[in-house]
Amino acid sequence: MRAKVLEEFKKKFGDNEGNIRVFFAPGRVNLIGEHTDYNGGHVFPCALTIGTYAVIRKRQDEIIRLYSMNFVEDGIMETTLQEVKKKQVTGWTGYPAGIVWSLFQKEFQIDKGFDVLYYGNIPNGSGLSSSASIEVVTVYALSKVFEFALPNIEIAKISQFSENQYNQVNCGIMDQFAVAMGKENQAIYLDTATLEYRYAPIRLDDEKIVIMNTNKRRELGDSKYNQRRMECQKALEMLQSVRDIQSLGELTCEEFEESKEVITDMVLRKRAKHAVYENQRTMAAVDALEEKDLVKFGQFMVESHNSLRDDYEVTGVELDTLVEETLKCNGVIGARMTGAGFGGCAVSIVKNDAVKDVIEAVGENYKKRIGYAADFYVVSVGDGPKEL
Repeated sequence: MRAKVLEEFKKKFGDNEGNIRVFFAPGRVNLIGEHTDYNGGHVFPCALTIGTYAVIRKRQDEIIRLYSMNFVEDGIMETTLQEVKKKQVTGWTGYPAGIVWSLFQKEFQIDKGFDVLYYGNIPNGSGLSSSASIEVVTVYALSKVFEFALPNIEIAKISQFSENQYNQVNCGIMDQFAVAMGKENQAIYLDTATLEYRYAPIRLDDEKIVIMNTNKRRELGDSKYNQRRMECQKALEMLQSVRDIQSLGELTCEEFEESKEVITDMVLRKRAKHAVYENQRTMAAVDALEEKDLVKFGQFMVESHNSLRDDYEVTGVELDTLVEETLKCNGVIGARMTGAGFGGCAVSIVKNDAVKDVIEAVGENYKKRIGYAADFYVVSVGDGPKEL
């Protein structure tokens, strides 16, 4: 892949003087712990071996030229350091531009423009964090090219800051953290309230992670994502009248049940219930995995999906169909929607010898019920950002 993106960069931007460098950051999938990250709860994502490539060369002026092999119809997009400082860049280029703006805000020195080509083999809009992947690869590449030291945890924080402030998506830290801190064959058990984390090995000797893409596009900024955040905030404020808590993630299920009557709006009560129960479920699921009880982990995945469908109401017919059809198949350990919902992807753990049959059966039944095809990816757990 390195040779392919390098060749394309030289075609687009010329092979003239200057050091051309190639970087990569992964996508991520969250195995369990959905919509808990902005509620002060736990998440359990892992980085993938698919992700975003960035080929970059420093310029001698202040011009920034951006090109994506995923949006060839846009051609080369040009801006300047000054325009980026004024928040004037939109569309997909708003993600790398937001990173440059954020680095300025954090007083890092970027005194020259650059040419950069991106190529992502994460399905765009699928919920596998293509946005976090492009953010992290951009911060990582710029830190190397402009020679400022940034630990990976800071790369995650700057990437989240950029998406919140520049792109106006009120996301939690999980996606950027998983992408920046990924480790091969390990998932990250992260407490989003404190950023304390530990790695937990994913021992899949006889199983594979299969990601199933609904092919229903979703955009976080356009979705009900910010609405769900506000609903949780309102529920939290009601609970704070009887409990000394800073986030829903601090409550056990029992404590929630004792106090839930103060949430007088039934919709808000359901939202809070999901946040509390999903957090507790995630903690129990990681314990099960560390005890090598993959079957129990799979049951928690199914419970997670049901809660996202019934209490949080972020699944929709496409995701529900994928999960329902997957769970009908032999050899499936667990399945659930992953990501923000409203389209995007589901994730499943499937026995090796059943993978082919599951993909065929689910693909056929999904197309019958929904009217168009789903895509399937058998993925491995990969490392964080690196220079290639």
